[in-house]
Amino acid sequence: MRVILDFLQYQVLGMRWLNDGVGFLLASAGLNLEGRVGASVQFFIYDVLKILILLSILIYVISYIQSYFPPERTKRILGRFSGWKAYTLAALLGTVTPFCSCSSIPLFIGFTSAGLPLGLTFSFLISSPLVDLGSLILLSSIFGFPTAIAYVVVGLVLAVLGGALINLLGKEEDIEPFIRTIRSQESVEMSLTATERRSFAASQVKSTVHKVFWYIIVGVGIGAIIHNWIPTSWILSILGSSNPFSVVLATFVGVPMYADIFGTLPIAEALWAKGVGLGTILSFMMGVTALSLPSLILLRKAVKPRLLGLFFTIVTVGIILIGYLFNLIGPYLS
Repeated sequence: MRVILDFLQYQVLGMRWLNDGVGFLLASAGLNLEGRVGASVQFFIYDVLKILILLSILIYVISYIQSYFPPERTKRILGRFSGWKAYTLAALLGTVTPFCSCSSIPLFIGFTSAGLPLGLTFSFLISSPLVDLGSLILLSSIFGFPTAIAYVVVGLVLAVLGGALINLLGKEEDIEPFIRTIRSQESVEMSLTATERRSFAASQVKSTVHKVFWYIIVGVGIGAIIHNWIPTSWILSILGSSNPFSVVLATFVGVPMYADIFGTLPIAEALWAKGVGLGTILSFMMGVTALSLPSLILLRKAVKPRLLGLFFTIVTVGIILIGYLFNLIGPYLS
């Protein structure tokens, strides 16, 4: 079983064969792969190709699944439940939306304007950019299946508890008035054929790749610099286990950035290779995907400062706690 899992992690998901192939071609072209420049070029080409391949496959699969859950149907499903079942379902529905945090906010507005409880909409908003099939597969390619599964579980728990807390502490009047006055126009829910679903999935792949391509390029570039140019001792002095505030620092460093998990993956991979703690890396990734500054600016247009501050505080504290937890249990997951 271990042999099969290693094959899936390193060859199928990690695409080590692709790295070997890129290295062979660069070496054949006369590039010294032992030097910083050669190693950086190999890292860059391999990671860009790997992420684009995984991205295209994953978005296609997720979008095909998502075609069964148009907004109108999602609203109806969420409206049938209450209590913890409702929060859990809202978080789970967030996993079939291949959106970054900014793309999730229009759906959040639609659900809120439709009269769904505040906590449910925030459970969805937290889960949507944070946890999906993509995060499970991509994290498995670097950290292994146990870590990826644990990440998905704690991400869902954060979404459920975060939504419940916001429902308890938040107030309906903290939603901007124009949201409540939006008349939700129910469109006719079309029954798509298999061909139409495939066409929708293909269009989502094209659209998503177009939106995130340059974030991937930048992320891989940063990863290559970290991996080959910045001394390990320097990184560990800031983000290593000797710094008790490394998780807090990583979380807040991620907030000003705007990317999804595909853009943060190469940076996480480079930090992992340098020996940075698992929880510190995951806190950085979650800070970027769930609390990016652009998404907070967009969310402010829909909610008042008090509710925005409550959302930011709950998610930030949750991410930090998760980071310290994974730093503790990380050695047992590998």
